Amino acid sequence: MAPTSNLPPPGLSRRRVLKGAAAVAGAAAGSGAITGFPTIWAQTIKDIVLRHSGPPVTAIPAIAEQATKDLGFKVQMQASENADLLNRFLSAPDSMDCADVALTNLRYLTGRGTLQGIPLAKFKYWNETMPIFTKGEYPDGRKLPQQGITPTMVLYATDATGQKATGGTPSDFVTGIPTVINGDTLGIRPDLVHRKVDSWADLLSPDFKGKAALQDNPTIGIIDVAMAMEARGDVKYGNKGNMTKAEIDKTIDTMLKVKSSGQFRSFWSSFDQSVNLMASGEVVIQSMWSPAVAAVRSRGIPCTFQPLKEGYRGWAYTLGVMKHVTGMKLDAFHEYMNWYASGFEGSFIAREGYYSAQPDNARKFLTPAEAAYWFDGKPAEADIMSPFGKLMEKAGNVRDGGSIWQRLSNIAVWNSVMDEDRYLTRRWNEFITS
Repeated sequence: MAPTSNLPPPGLSRRRVLKGAAAVAGAAAGSGAITGFPTIWAQTIKDIVLRHSGPPVTAIPAIAEQATKDLGFKVQMQASENADLLNRFLSAPDSMDCADVALTNLRYLTGRGTLQGIPLAKFKYWNETMPIFTKGEYPDGRKLPQQGITPTMVLYATDATGQKATGGTPSDFVTGIPTVINGDTLGIRPDLVHRKVDSWADLLSPDFKGKAALQDNPTIGIIDVAMAMEARGDVKYGNKGNMTKAEIDKTIDTMLKVKSSGQFRSFWSSFDQSVNLMASGEVVIQSMWSPAVAAVRSRGIPCTFQPLKEGYRGWAYTLGVMKHVTGMKLDAFHEYMNWYASGFEGSFIAREGYYSAQPDNARKFLTPAEAAYWFDGKPAEADIMSPFGKLMEKAGNVRDGGSIWQRLSNIAVWNSVMDEDRYLTRRWNEFITS
């Protein structure tokens, strides 16, 4: 079950004025005292439906239900797997009002007339947002590794249209507000691998022949393999997140040889596929998402989101607003984005294993024991439950990868759309269909 909201009373805002107008207008309308604009305004805000599209691991109905309860207008979730979601962004942007947009997808969408810029003046929690997003650095001032697409490369927009990113220079507009971040690694079945796994190179190890799986996404799958190839000394990349054609060829040619040897059991493209492969024991090592590991564990099956010595593959999401959204619906979006960053949503995804871009806000909606486990890397003081009430960890266990900054400070490369993206896609399809 979703936790009950304990949002602090909001400050004076357009939503509060509108809800106040609704109460006054309702009483006045009943007495026949007034007619016209106030009543229409109140009815309009009440009848607004904000359609939020995203992947299943973040476009969660329970979050929309809480937002609807807290905001006074309806938020409706639309969940699609990532490839379908990108297609919808490009081909049917009017079918949604706001969307979870991955940093990589911002590279595809910026300049296409799909999104509009968001004025930072409308966002209440920029100062509470991780400096990874706002400054391109860690809290201790260290700069992010410049491999792949780092958040600031695509986050700041040149103007209100949101059609061009500044490339990292701070501005008064963003292409989307930062929402979710994590560092991905390999998921393993510790009861079935029968040895220590501490390197990306293990993904390609003959020890796991026929028991390994890879995400069927060229922009992510090739980086996972590149991490493995570099770890075992096959090649030293200039930038694993932006390979040259020669580097792509070297990587894909090696992947073809590894595939022909029978290394890979499967190539998954959905959350459920990755969960079922690992839960069944068909696969014992694979690229994986944190909530998928959590889903396997919630079935009582051992599964580890394994820290690796070479570091993590980082990624992040933003909440963007579609170009067609105007007027009162745009006001509703601004209210929703501030609600979204205020803590409830962040606590919900924290219980899946993700991090909110505003972690201190999320902490307010977690118990001290949950915050210590999920954010601080401390042993669980009590049983840790999923956001849906299933047992995730028993008391005494420690989260894989330690604290939030142990994980995020160890990101080696970010998800990316490479300059040679079309060439990569052709070569990837050759690999998948071989």
